[in-house]
Amino acid sequence: MAILWQKEVGDTRYEVRSAGKTCRLYTNGVLHSQYNPSQVITGSVWDLLLLPAFCVPEQQVKRVLVLGVGGGAVLHQLNSLLSPEIIIGVELSEEHLYIAKKFFGLTKSNVVLHRADAVSWLKAYQGPPFDLIIDDLYGDDGGEPVRAVALTRSWVTQLLSHLGREGVLVVNTVSGKELAASSLMVEGVMEQHFSSAFRFATPLCHNAVGAFFKSSVVLATLRQRIVANAVLEKAERSGLLKYTTRKLL
Repeated sequence: MAILWQKEVGDTRYEVRSAGKTCRLYTNGVLHSQYNPSQVITGSVWDLLLLPAFCVPEQQVKRVLVLGVGGGAVLHQLNSLLSPEIIIGVELSEEHLYIAKKFFGLTKSNVVLHRADAVSWLKAYQGPPFDLIIDDLYGDDGGEPVRAVALTRSWVTQLLSHLGREGVLVVNTVSGKELAASSLMVEGVMEQHFSSAFRFATPLCHNAVGAFFKSSVVLATLRQRIVANAVLEKAERSGLLKYTTRKLL
């Protein structure tokens, strides 16, 4: 694996490495993004962030907010497979945004990137609601990935205040245990605000992704759309796209 670029800012070390055609972003040794322009599906956690968008009709996902851009893996996936009208990405790290544009080619005209603290940005936001919000806010601690913003009641309330009437909220957690302990699961938020919810996981990593839907959703829709999509169908058939689901609501 070749190192294409590296930089240290204070105690933080950023690296961009290549493995064949795949470009990977590491921060303090933690993998934050990977992207291969000829292979949209990653075989990892970013696929789990993408799949909930295929549980609802395609025309329903027009405005997307991604909190925590990294190198932009899921933004590329959304643009390649769904082409939303706009994807807004909010990222705290200036270096991550530089890498996303320079090495990951995140330059599509419908992608608007903001360098900002996600909590502050969302509190100040006064624009239209979003059809899909992806909370992928991660940092690192001792070489291990950790959520940068806990899924507390106050944070989830902020997310909900900007979610559309038939919106989808997707949250990435380190494990099933962390997802189960979130306010979405233990404080009645899920039952109060959503009609359907599922946990997405993959044997290829420990992450548990929660997908919460304002409208009623059945997983048969996801199966139908995967089969109908040449990229997803091929990735699943080849074993690259591996995921499991568990009904939460």
